[in-house]
Amino acid sequence: MLKRIFLYVIFLDACLVNTPAQEVITGLQSNYSITSNIFKDNKGLTSSDTLLLPFFDDFSGHSIFPDSKKWSDNDVFINNTYSDRQITAGIATFDALDNTGRLYATASSTGFKADQLTSLPINLNYSVSDNIWLSFFYQAGGLADPPEANDSLTLQFFAPVEKKWHSVWKAEGTLDKRFKETIIRIDNNRYLKKGFQFRFINYASLSPNLSDPSMVGNCDIWNIDYVLLDKNRNAADTVYADVAFTLPIRSLLKSHEAMPWKQFKQVSLQEMGSSIPVHYRNNDLITRNVTRNFEIWDVYKKTSAFTFTAGATDIFPLTNIDYNANLVYTYKTSNNDSALFRITASLKTDNFDPKGNDTLIYFQVFKNYFAFDDGSSEGGYGINGLGSRNAMVAYKFVSYVQDTLRAIRICFNDSYLHANKREFDLVVWDNNNGLPGNIIYARESVMVEQGNVINGFYNYTIPEGVVVNNIFYVGWRQRSETFLNVGYDVNTPHAGKQFYWLNGLWSQSQVPGSIMIRPVVGSPLLITSIKDTYSKNKNLMNFWPNPATDYININTGELQLYGSAYISITDLNGRELIKVPFSERVDISSLHEGIYFLIISMNGRPVEYNRLIKTR
Repeated sequence: MLKRIFLYVIFLDACLVNTPAQEVITGLQSNYSITSNIFKDNKGLTSSDTLLLPFFDDFSGHSIFPDSKKWSDNDVFINNTYSDRQITAGIATFDALDNTGRLYATASSTGFKADQLTSLPINLNYSVSDNIWLSFFYQAGGLADPPEANDSLTLQFFAPVEKKWHSVWKAEGTLDKRFKETIIRIDNNRYLKKGFQFRFINYASLSPNLSDPSMVGNCDIWNIDYVLLDKNRNAADTVYADVAFTLPIRSLLKSHEAMPWKQFKQVSLQEMGSSIPVHYRNNDLITRNVTRNFEIWDVYKKTSAFTFTAGATDIFPLTNIDYNANLVYTYKTSNNDSALFRITASLKTDNFDPKGNDTLIYFQVFKNYFAFDDGSSEGGYGINGLGSRNAMVAYKFVSYVQDTLRAIRICFNDSYLHANKREFDLVVWDNNNGLPGNIIYARESVMVEQGNVINGFYNYTIPEGVVVNNIFYVGWRQRSETFLNVGYDVNTPHAGKQFYWLNGLWSQSQVPGSIMIRPVVGSPLLITSIKDTYSKNKNLMNFWPNPATDYININTGELQLYGSAYISITDLNGRELIKVPFSERVDISSLHEGIYFLIISMNGRPVEYNRLIKTR
């Protein structure tokens, strides 16, 4: 969804403390996509190797970390949600969070060195006449907090003989959110050596007003795209002969990102979308021809559910296309309780095009929860100011058949100095003429918790369950005036479903995005404890693809993970080769071809396992 907004009300003035309570959006203190996906970096080349020209990256891969075969660090966040103007699908986002997803320990209001992105060593043993140029696109802010005038994105070159970094370019903070292109000639012999490197560094600063640390979070965002280092170029060589996707695929459902399968079956005809929206661009100076192909794959059944082509068409130079591919299909499967479909959109373009950005993949989830958010938190939401004690926030959902509410998942951001670590009341309401009505469930004095699995959602269980039918609302009631800092998805409008209560009145939310809250319904949850041990007869875990090459996606089904959860991969002799905190995506590119065991462990004890085949 295209928007031109700020995600932030940046670290409000001290006078805000004395203003009436109101809705507030602020920055992230932590990035749960990163926190739950820590991995061993530098799996690419050894220190004695150097890359050969050309060096190119448009960040269109499927990992949230930089390609370890090109970059030596993993500070930046690879994504497709922090901007709506990217040149091709995928951008590298620089912010104030380290590679564990937390605010840098050195963060201050006077300025600090934040994210950096460093290339692996490159063989640049050329003469000046070979015309070596480095080009890239950069953007200040995007859909997030723009850097201030005293912040900067800096480019440095490494001189191998001197073993020293030199600053060669800098962009200062600005409110201009356009992607701008820069091209720099490398004609100094100190850099034209084997072992040359380049790096981008984000110099950021916190707000000078830290009077409300619960609102202080991520800031000073930069995005870069389309990095190219090559020879035989010139200052006018700024055109890329490439047709590529730009924005991601979203849910094919009309109103939900995810929902329970039995619920979808009741409303499949009205809930299923009639098209697959895709967005692509011709970055070339000539008209290009492109064929658009689509496939829907039933992941659990491992069969193709539907394929079609939208035909070939010409696209004019330097033109963006927003296209809706007509879809005459409704999700179908023989499963009764859950389903998972992979949607693939691909462009057939000329052979000389870079191919990584010609394919997009989206997974449509039908599990045991409703979701309107896309799982990516770009900011924080809360009610702040005088009178916000006892303020309430509610999100509207519809149960199309009578069901039982078993839990409420909330993505809470971690505030500066953990200032939002406060108690609140979990609340469920019935419907009163389109507004939250009577409270049908309340669990008082629960603590703000940051989830350590499943993208940062923490499960607040309802052991006795609450029967829901038709419209119901889930949310919270504050017990203090502290800003609770709930995950906020800027890319998904709430479409009038989000409400807040102040001074005895319910009002429709005025912010354009959605808070990240998900009701869980259905059968009682299976709670995993340290007493559980794995059994090969459980088969609760699904993962794909298998065989796999670079990464795998994991779905734990009804298995609810708590505490310290890890993914381990061992060889057939039981030697542990990979161990990372639980994530729904795991990088396996470091493994050789062969057969392995994939194990989920909780608090040091295995609870589920399966066999994995690694191929090239």
